[in-house]
Amino acid sequence: MRKDYPRYTLRISKIMLDKLGYIAEHNGRTKNREIETLLKRHIAEYERMNGEIKIL
Repeated sequence: MRKDYPRYTLRISKIMLDKLGYIAEHNGRTKNREIETLLKRHIAEYERMNGEIKIL
């Protein structure tokens, strides 16, 4: 893991975590990479609908 990436604790149910693991394995990714992929898609869709988010 890159040292410049901040850590973030995610609290989800065991069932949701297990299902995420199943999907991640099916897609050939880790659970962390699966979450990152989903977040990237969500952000891209949001920006497509609402414009780019400017981060200072």
